[in-house]
Amino acid sequence: MSIKDLTILITSFRSEKAIRECLKHIDRECKVINIENSNNQKYKENIERDFKNVQCILTGENLGYAKANNIGLKNTKTKYALILNPDSRLSNKTLDNFFISAESKPDFAIIGPGSVHKSFEGSNLRSVKSIKGYAMFLNLSEFNEVGFFDESFFIYLEEIDLCRRLIQKGKKIYIDSNIKIFHEGGKSHDPSIDFEMELSRNWHWMWSQFYFDKKYRGYFFSLIKISPKFFSSIFNIFLYSLLLSKKKKMIYFYRLKGIISAILGQTSWYRPKIKTL
Repeated sequence: MSIKDLTILITSFRSEKAIRECLKHIDRECKVINIENSNNQKYKENIERDFKNVQCILTGENLGYAKANNIGLKNTKTKYALILNPDSRLSNKTLDNFFISAESKPDFAIIGPGSVHKSFEGSNLRSVKSIKGYAMFLNLSEFNEVGFFDESFFIYLEEIDLCRRLIQKGKKIYIDSNIKIFHEGGKSHDPSIDFEMELSRNWHWMWSQFYFDKKYRGYFFSLIKISPKFFSSIFNIFLYSLLLSKKKKMIYFYRLKGIISAILGQTSWYRPKIKTL
């Protein structure tokens, strides 16, 4: 097992500053596929010029995290793939430790890094039911029966859904506390679009929660579960209208819109109002 058995996949959207920092911490011998959710030819040219190990695929539009990752996975020819967020950074030993874990558990489907906030007693490798999506080391042969991400999700809970489907088929998911990856979180995009991305996050977080619960527990369960957030959103819209806090009002308005769209059975249609080049 070597670095030639691995492809790193990074889905991006207006992420050039973050992704450059991420790529600096990746061995230049490792193949990387960057799936950029736009048609920004200049971005592609710059990244592929400065990082010879990177292939940049332009989607032409903002397809979201699940669908873009699937594009990368379908273009992966190696045995393993590491899905990585742009605002993540590998340490010098990260990939070696992934390979050590993979050799010790050859039947794994996904291995995730350990948290710096947790320490495990006994073995460094623990079986879990799900992992966070910012860093997922995939054994691609274990996905033939299950498939990859559900493309109904634009963003949020797509990795939890994938893990659940794997567990249902008896596949193995592990976390290794020896594997460390720094993840800044919420810093993948350019700061100039923070507020528009915040609106998008609130819309999709509500939509994805309803869709996920409906998928596994049914429509009426998900309707009951989302109800407190539905009424809370209405209350906060009125509250922040009175307080003349336009930004807070808009955040809760977009939460409400996401909930209503999910209840009505609409797709995860909302996209940040940002020009995609």
